[in-house]
Amino acid sequence: MNILFLMTDQHRWDAMSCSGDWVKTPNMDRIKARGVQFTQCITTTPVCVPARLTLATGKYPHNNGVWTHQTNTMPVDVDNWMREIRNLGYRTSLFGKTHLHPHVGDLREKEDLMHAWGLDDVNEIGGPRACTQILSHMTEMWDDKGLLEDYRADVKARFSNKPYVVRPSTLPLEDFYDVYVGQQAKQYLKTYNRDEPWFCWVSFGGPHEPWDTPEPYASMYDPNTMPEAAADGVDDAPRPRGFADHLRQGRLSPAFEHGEINAMRANYAGNVTLIDDQIGEIFDVIEARGEMDNTIMAFTSDHGEMNGDHGLIYKMNFYDGSLRVPLIVSVPGGKSDFVSDSLVENSDIGPTLVELAGGSLDYLQFAKSFTGALDGGEHREDGLSEIEGEFMLMNNDWKIALNREGLTYLLFDRKNDPKETRNLAGLAEYKSTADALRLRILERILQSQDKATQT
Repeated sequence: MNILFLMTDQHRWDAMSCSGDWVKTPNMDRIKARGVQFTQCITTTPVCVPARLTLATGKYPHNNGVWTHQTNTMPVDVDNWMREIRNLGYRTSLFGKTHLHPHVGDLREKEDLMHAWGLDDVNEIGGPRACTQILSHMTEMWDDKGLLEDYRADVKARFSNKPYVVRPSTLPLEDFYDVYVGQQAKQYLKTYNRDEPWFCWVSFGGPHEPWDTPEPYASMYDPNTMPEAAADGVDDAPRPRGFADHLRQGRLSPAFEHGEINAMRANYAGNVTLIDDQIGEIFDVIEARGEMDNTIMAFTSDHGEMNGDHGLIYKMNFYDGSLRVPLIVSVPGGKSDFVSDSLVENSDIGPTLVELAGGSLDYLQFAKSFTGALDGGEHREDGLSEIEGEFMLMNNDWKIALNREGLTYLLFDRKNDPKETRNLAGLAEYKSTADALRLRILERILQSQDKATQT
């Protein structure tokens, strides 16, 4: 079977019509109608670089030492599931963003690196902000059309004023980065004529900020209809501080004026629907090729976006807006229109696709195939996420976060407080619960370290 791997950047779990009621995504919903939607998928790291590295290699930050947005190039010879897909006889391709190496210089000069990782046909772009500094096939096209300098000036103006300003991109719709990625993938599949089955990774740069969705999508959603941002409740318990507390004293916790959060959310929703429309055009090509019933489809994101929840923007914290991401997988002949509440880590997608393609991963890694959950089974009893030396564990009932000293600074009762309004960390009556969860985190870490040591 062919494999279509769709990925967005900074896409929160509830920003789909099959998981929330504020964004229209009929094509993402089509994957769910043909397959399984996982409602409790978390990112292994709520920030781009380590999240994507863990997704590619199946190793956590505490294994590979990449904890945040830091300069890092995934080694040429590193074991990864993309190469394993190619080894199974697939012609592999990538259109869009990887962020598996620093966004500097000319991305076209990094294609040998991509080939070494297992990707045959490549057209890589940087993220929305990185596109002001790096070169690629896309930025060359912008330059040829006289669009690049205006784009650079617009991004610079946004971040020299309010980084969360909402206004349409200077780019015409047909040249917007998410449209570019979708159209490149569409044309590739339209003309694909090789004997090998294809694996196509389509990795959109949006809905990552800035909030610059072009028209007509910029005006598609009424800000007044957007869901209310999650807010903190009374929190007077003495407790340790963690990374999320530090975010509240910086640029990621702006003093929002009335209406600004709703405006961000409406623009963000427009970008998600724009991407969904591009996915629909890719589906049209696959249908025209007569391959819809012979194609595995998987959709996820690297991490979420706070969009004003708890007074924060961007990611880099363990609240649901940043932590939880979409995950939908369809397999021809498998379950359809099924919803699974089993816990999944987004890096689990790699070994799952390899298994669905008929292979297995024989090297050391800690992601787990969830093919059993595609038939309705359970997958993980809990999910682990890490950033800046901190750890988060989430199960069906609780979420806990530990700071660098291993002390509990976030504790949420997920069943009775799904919007995470009351932080229970530091309250004596929840100490035994926190202690048990802390021990489970230690167990998860030691299990992976023990395996690494034995190898």
